[in-house]
Amino acid sequence: MADPVAEGRPPRGVIDTSVLIDLEAIDPRTLPSEVAVTAISMAELAAGPHAVGDAGERARRQDRLQRAEAAFDALPFDADAARAYGRVYAAVAAAGRKTRGARAVDLLIAATALALELPLYTRHPDDFRHLGELLDVVAV
Repeated sequence: MADPVAEGRPPRGVIDTSVLIDLEAIDPRTLPSEVAVTAISMAELAAGPHAVGDAGERARRQDRLQRAEAAFDALPFDADAARAYGRVYAAVAAAGRKTRGARAVDLLIAATALALELPLYTRHPDDFRHLGELLDVVAV
C-alpha cells in the first residue's frame, strides 16, 4: 500500500542548511519522501554553536547539531561534487553574482545535489536562481 503522505512527492532530494535548521517546523508534504543532507550543511551546523555568545542559543544550536548527526548520514563532498562545483561556479559567475565568501558554502551544497542529480530544497531560492539550467531548486 502506498504511503498517502509520500504520494506525488519526489522520492529523494537534498535539503540545504536553511531547511535543516527549520526542519521540525516545515510541512513534510513540501519535501521529498527521502531527505538527504550534505556534509557541508553539517559543517555549518557544527560551526553554529561557536558563532554566538548567548549560552541559551549556543545550547539550542548544539542540540540541533546533535539531532541532525543522529538522524542523517551526510552526503560527502567528493570528486563528482568538486567537478559539479566548477559548473555551478561558472553559472553564478556568468550571471555576475558573487561566488566567494559565505556564498561559496551554498554553492558547494548545490554542487553536491547536482553531482547526485537530486533536486535542492531551500528556504532561500533566490540564492540559487542562476542555477535553473543545471539544478532543480525547490522553494520550501
